[in-house]
Amino acid sequence: MPAEMKMSRQKKLFALIVIVTITFTCAYAWHRYLAGKFEISGRMQSKEAKEISGITASAVNQDVFYIHNDSGDTSRIFAINNKGELLSTIYYNWGNGGIAQHDCEDISTGPGPVKGASYIYVADIGDNSASRNFVNIFRIKERAALIGKKTVGTKATAVHLVYPDGPKDAEAFMVDPVDRLMYIITKRYDSVTVYTAPLAFKANDTLKLTKRCRLFFQGLKPLKWITAADVSKDGRQVLVKNYQKVFYWRRETDEALWQTLQRKPLELPYQQEKLGEAVGFMTGGKGYLTTSEGVYAPIYYYKTPGYF
Repeated sequence: MPAEMKMSRQKKLFALIVIVTITFTCAYAWHRYLAGKFEISGRMQSKEAKEISGITASAVNQDVFYIHNDSGDTSRIFAINNKGELLSTIYYNWGNGGIAQHDCEDISTGPGPVKGASYIYVADIGDNSASRNFVNIFRIKERAALIGKKTVGTKATAVHLVYPDGPKDAEAFMVDPVDRLMYIITKRYDSVTVYTAPLAFKANDTLKLTKRCRLFFQGLKPLKWITAADVSKDGRQVLVKNYQKVFYWRRETDEALWQTLQRKPLELPYQQEKLGEAVGFMTGGKGYLTTSEGVYAPIYYYKTPGYF
């Protein structure tokens, strides 16, 4: 074999060794970085909570979080702690008048009609075939008694939302406590769209959503599809999540939330989950939780920027 060919093979082998070394070094470094940024705070401890699609912190009951299953479940949410222990199952009734619940995809807490009170908003906004004439939001007044028993029944108020430009599939919903607006971010396509509707509504109102802006997130479909969102209780921090990443914004003074979302986000640490469709701030905004579909899914805790 000519010396030139031997030298060429040696160079290729050396290059391959360098590439493999760099790859493993980067992977190890990223693992170490993530290890310092998150912890598993617990696991879902009820088999009933097996297809979690949303999580939000209670503003009334300390260290309590509300979660819910994806499509196919009945009209209920679960109250848990950050260890995943089931505190209560809350069944809600809105006197549907023949209007069925379809596909609940996210949940949020925020203000409502009674000053100083907190409300839970369950977002029935999933629409895989983009064929629904309207989507529904169910508003439940928070109270300490929601976790007083193993099973609790409560009333909800429904509002029906109509897109101004035709039906959309969405999984991300949040309530802005500053401007008192409900936000929906669509899920699919290369870019997604942000819509809002006012928090001021009466039972069974039908409101037309306002189209605010479009957002582009890099990545491959379906990993880049948007699955969850949340706003901190003071309205200053925002999270948006897809299957692969968590994005973070800090809101500026006198800025609408949809304007905040148009600025470049910070990508936060995220441990990839089986089918991660839930993200929610802790009550004080110093951290956030994510969880996934699946029986006994882990609950991940992360610190927010400034608290790393």
